Amino acid sequence: MKRNFYIAVLTVFGLTQSLVTQAQKFGDYFSMAAENNPGLQAEYKMFEAALAKVDQANSLSDPTLSFGYFISPVETRVGPQRARISLSQMFPWFGTLKAGGNVAALNAEAKYQSFLDSKNALYYDLAQAYYPLFELEKWMELEEQNIEILQLYKTISTSKFENGEGSMVDVLRVDLMLKDSETNLQILKEKKRPLLSKFNGILNRDEFTEVAVSDSLLPSAGLIDFQKDSIYSKHPLIGQLELKMDAAEAQSELAAKQGLPKIGVGLDYVLVDKRTDLAPGINLPDDGKDALMPMVSLSVPLYRGKYKAAKKEANLIKEAYSLQKEDLINRLASEYEMSTFKISEQTELMQLYRDQIAETEQVLNLLYSDYGNSGEDFEELLRVRQQLLKYEKLNATAQKEYQIALAKLNYITAR
Repeated sequence: MKRNFYIAVLTVFGLTQSLVTQAQKFGDYFSMAAENNPGLQAEYKMFEAALAKVDQANSLSDPTLSFGYFISPVETRVGPQRARISLSQMFPWFGTLKAGGNVAALNAEAKYQSFLDSKNALYYDLAQAYYPLFELEKWMELEEQNIEILQLYKTISTSKFENGEGSMVDVLRVDLMLKDSETNLQILKEKKRPLLSKFNGILNRDEFTEVAVSDSLLPSAGLIDFQKDSIYSKHPLIGQLELKMDAAEAQSELAAKQGLPKIGVGLDYVLVDKRTDLAPGINLPDDGKDALMPMVSLSVPLYRGKYKAAKKEANLIKEAYSLQKEDLINRLASEYEMSTFKISEQTELMQLYRDQIAETEQVLNLLYSDYGNSGEDFEELLRVRQQLLKYEKLNATAQKEYQIALAKLNYITAR
């Protein structure tokens, strides 16, 4: 059954193929999550359970077999009746079983749409856990690089102070920044454990298993070429509500048919003993012959209130699902606009940070050269170095936010 579940996942799995190749590792993790995540497996089991109800709805009720023994035998012309065996079967009105099967089939299809939505939501949940790990790894790498550069600055400033070309203040300043950076790096290392636990929990594996993340996450042109109408035509939750509306309508038809008579057919077999009160030599035709009696019955649905109430219930449920669909469309449209804005915002910020990083590196190179020649402006050198670190971190954060917003848009548009 697990193999069937995985095949179903792969059948509906297409959204990662539309992403850039840089996210290939993430796509591998999603395949792993789709196979192992217990929440998604539970949704598929619910679909299979709903599918099993179709056969139940299409089946007749069990036949009735009864046996009765006459404590006081009923005397008849051909002998006393000793026992009776009855077998009967009720048949619903024509089309009732088909209507019940339609209701069950539509509800099963709705459960499958719920499974598809859970699969899409799993992708988004995984993205929310994966890309913060990318940001963390990038920040740790930047802090390590910063520590190496500050250590170089400390060596140079110490040498200049010993040679009488610099100030002890410069040495103390760079030492303070080194301690800040080392503390930041330690905090980032400690932050990795809860992030790993969250990510691996989605994959249903050991919580502290290492995760391989991409080195960079650069956006590709055309990734936000989405059609807003696809929200309404492709989103599984919309499809689920539409199927539930159809199921409610079918339930109304079923209630109407259940209010029609039911036809029963049966057979009675009566065990008859031979007569013992006949004079010697007298024989009666069929003496002690068992009786066989076919029967036909008809249920008369006189109490119509429950059938009318069932139809009313189904119609009200259909109206409720229609209102839920309208509300969901409004919410998805709002989230669509917010997600597209978020993607546009982060794209602009990434471009800004790349430009600022390039310009700041130029300034930093000039200040480093001036300090090497004159021993002056060391404080400005440190300030610009920290400014560069800030822009590099902000760029990593913007890349993370871009990918999460893109994953959210994938979910909204059921990509």
